[in-house]
This record gives sequence, structure tokens and C-alpha cells, in this order.
Amino acid sequence: MSGWLGALGISASGLSAQRLEMDVIANNIANVNTTRTASGGPYRREMVVLQPGGNSTSPFQNALLQASGTVTPAGIGQNAGVQVAGIVQDPSPFKLVYDPTNPDAVNGYVQMPNVNISTEMTDMMSASRAYEANVTAFDAGKQLIIDALGLGK
Repeated sequence: MSGWLGALGISASGLSAQRLEMDVIANNIANVNTTRTASGGPYRREMVVLQPGGNSTSPFQNALLQASGTVTPAGIGQNAGVQVAGIVQDPSPFKLVYDPTNPDAVNGYVQMPNVNISTEMTDMMSASRAYEANVTAFDAGKQLIIDALGLGK
């Protein structure tokens, strides 16, 4: 049964990671025209960096490690799934737009955020689909557990 619970944890970590990614993308879209931030320059696009979580060893390798005393049972399968490694800023250059009436203009040009709406919408659709896939996997795992528990009746 712990294998199924681990599968639910993997789906749950994916849900959490994709939710954060959608939040960051929404923030990028909200700041597409922000030419002045608290740090003084235009808004810089942010991206979520994901990495594999926990150990990715097979059940046989886990049993071997446990038998050799290298790892304890409590440490097996912990933090499996995906983890957020961090949120980084996109280093791509800012766009220059000619607008001499803008108070942030230098020599008539305003530095605009390096946010591309098309890229953000594509990333949002991808994150949304990944979120939906994790919901489906979570629900399927939950139903399998319920069905397995029903076999004992």
C-alpha cells in the first residue's frame, strides 16, 4: 500500500509545482507594462526551475540499501516527485520602445519588461495541462486504493 501512497505524493508534488509555475506566469503577465519596480528598472520576467525530488532508486535498490544499513526505511521514497529548485530571472534584454512622453524615457526610449505574452500564454497552457494530468493521475491512484480496500469486504 505504501507504493500507492508514494504515487499520490508524486502527483501531489507535481500539482504543487505546476500551481507555483502558473502563479509566476500570471505575475509575469500582470507586469507586462511595468517600467519601474522597487529596484528601479523595468520588471524582469521570472521562471520556475524544477528538479527531480528525492531518490530515484528502484524498490530492489532500496531494499539492498536498507539491508546494508546505508538507508533507513523512513528515508526510502521520501520527497519523490518534483521539487522547485528556485525562481530565477530571465537574463534576456529589455525591449526598447520609443515614447518620449513617458517619464521613464531616456533619449525618448523606454525600457520595457522582457515579457512576451505569446511565450507566457504557451507556458501557461503547458503548466495547466501538466496540472490536469497530475489531477488525473492522483484521482486514478486514489480510486485504486479505494478499490483495493474494498477487496477485503
